[in-house]
Amino acid sequence: MIGAIALIISIGLHLQFNQTPDNFFVKQMKQNIGTKVVEPSPTPIEIPISSPSPTPSIQQKENILGHLPYEEASWQELKPVFGNQNVRLRSSAAEKFNALADAAWSANIDLVPLSGFRTLADQEYLFFEVKAERGQVTSQRAEVSAPPGYSEHHTGYAIDIGDASSPGSYLKVSFENTRAFEWLQENAGNYGFELSFPRDNPQGISYEPWHWRFVGDSHSSETFEQARSLEE
Repeated sequence: MIGAIALIISIGLHLQFNQTPDNFFVKQMKQNIGTKVVEPSPTPIEIPISSPSPTPSIQQKENILGHLPYEEASWQELKPVFGNQNVRLRSSAAEKFNALADAAWSANIDLVPLSGFRTLADQEYLFFEVKAERGQVTSQRAEVSAPPGYSEHHTGYAIDIGDASSPGSYLKVSFENTRAFEWLQENAGNYGFELSFPRDNPQGISYEPWHWRFVGDSHSSETFEQARSLEE
């Protein structure tokens, strides 16, 4: 297990990645660097890093602290969503999100796309750099952020959503108190979206009311088959 963890971290640290437009989530995290946070674990355990071994396939990778491995979508498969040209999803998910946002607008709710597809490089920053700046150990950081190679955002099917009328709730648990979240709970399923990390989810990931994934076609459903099977 430790060898697999070390491998994934080693790959994330040493590979070179394509540059893509920054999104709200990455910018927000950069702005928040240095912010003091209350750590969730009183006795954190650091995970040691050992020498890397041959690169495993995506099927051979183990989960890391509850996070499952995901392949990165190719840039050619992505398209921007309405409302934020820097937020991209796979074409099928983008089209359904646009329809979802249109329906919400008709109900006087303005859904804001905050973050969609993320490269491995984006996730490397969010995991390792923020971890270092906040003085977190791996187990602490993994409670609120996926290691590179283990984020649903790599797939092009996951999106973080906010309520334009409540910008203070962006990427916060307080988003659950907005009209947008209430509307999403009732209607997102009609457009193929579901909440990835509800309270007390079997993966042990922190509750994220803003994080939704698309499972409305065969490829997206297969992509999240393992994660969804844990909920059954």
